[in-house]
Amino acid sequence: MNELQRKDLQYIWHPCSQMKDYESFPPIVLERGEGPYLYDIEGRRYLDAVSSWWVNLFGHSNKRINKAIANQVDKLEHAIFANFSHKPAIELAERIVKLTPEGLNKVFFADNGSSAVEVALKLSFQYHQQMGKPKKIRYVAISEAYHGETLAALSVGDIDLYNEIYKPLLLNTFKAAGPNCYRCPYGEDRENCEGSCIEDMERIVSEHHEEITAVIIEPMIQGAAGMKIYPAIYLKKLRQLCNTYDIHLIADEIAVGFGRTGKMFACEHAQISPDIMCLSKGLTAGYMPLSLVLMTDTIYDAFYDDYVSLRAFMHSHSYTGNPIGCAIACESLNIFEDENVIDKNRITSQRIQERIRPLLDHPNVGEFRQLGMVGALELVKDKKTKEGFDWKQRVGYQIYQIALKHGVLLRPLGNVIYFMPPYVVDEKDIDFMVGTAEKAICEYLGR
Repeated sequence: MNELQRKDLQYIWHPCSQMKDYESFPPIVLERGEGPYLYDIEGRRYLDAVSSWWVNLFGHSNKRINKAIANQVDKLEHAIFANFSHKPAIELAERIVKLTPEGLNKVFFADNGSSAVEVALKLSFQYHQQMGKPKKIRYVAISEAYHGETLAALSVGDIDLYNEIYKPLLLNTFKAAGPNCYRCPYGEDRENCEGSCIEDMERIVSEHHEEITAVIIEPMIQGAAGMKIYPAIYLKKLRQLCNTYDIHLIADEIAVGFGRTGKMFACEHAQISPDIMCLSKGLTAGYMPLSLVLMTDTIYDAFYDDYVSLRAFMHSHSYTGNPIGCAIACESLNIFEDENVIDKNRITSQRIQERIRPLLDHPNVGEFRQLGMVGALELVKDKKTKEGFDWKQRVGYQIYQIALKHGVLLRPLGNVIYFMPPYVVDEKDIDFMVGTAEKAICEYLGR
């Protein structure tokens, strides 16, 4: 352990970690990043196969984004966003409205994904209160949902690793059984799915619609649940259900937006428009915290009144609408347009799929699932029964450690090893990424 690692452990409490692990596996101290790679202080290189928690789109130290930051920082670094505005925010809002699904015409700025979810939940609640529907105070989420780690965001999540200890503090949310395509209880598969898995959601909504203000969902992919990919028909049926019962549909596109699923936004796969959409992560290509919440004119208009009416949305963050973050987001959108990113990603995702295919013969690889630039290998104890490994074995974590030693960052989700690299990876990077994953899996589980 070097001196910087010792100082780190003396002063820093790292996120999503059991710090005792760091005694035998100390933090890697990074020096710099370039393209899809990170470099530590000793010169070792790591392929960032998880885009540093799903945020990095165009590689580390991207020259175009660096230049956009330099240009903006000399003009305006930050200013209060109440009764003031600036060109980067105005440009970003205009462009994002044109890119997102139809009907999302107003933009509220926040700091990060969890705060965007907080904004969305509060907007829906306050809207119905102001529209004379005081009973509408509860939310619906699906099983194994993840929407962030503030208390309200945790309330609409369903992963015990994050939620269990805080349950006495959380909102009373309805939890509907969500899609589970790998172990579908209805015997359907993704390609020929009829959406029978919405049955529990339909039951809850039909029985309790008078007290439900919104349903929140991660469109197409449940990220923290293990990159669980489900069919578009579920979203289509959910949109119809919400329309029927005057319930808001909140699309949490924080992880899946900006080209991750093969389309600019995941809702496009189902050709639906939510009432509220949350965006973050890839919005600033991994450079700075920033999030956006988009909503319909109907929701916005319910708050538009004289100030004394108290119908205003009294929510704010100190760094709301930060000009540097907005300038980065605008340049990120320029890169999408100038470099034909979505089309290029289709070729890249196909290469990942082809390279993964031989791994499916491994006795502990239960399934490979993929949508666009997201791929996931689910590791199982028994391939025939689909029985998973006991979480206490920490199979994914062991494979993560081995892969790091070989130069690839593959942070797992339980027994799921996933691939979510920056869009700038080339064929050699993909071969290295998948080859290292295969090596790590075989080293720990055998062949």
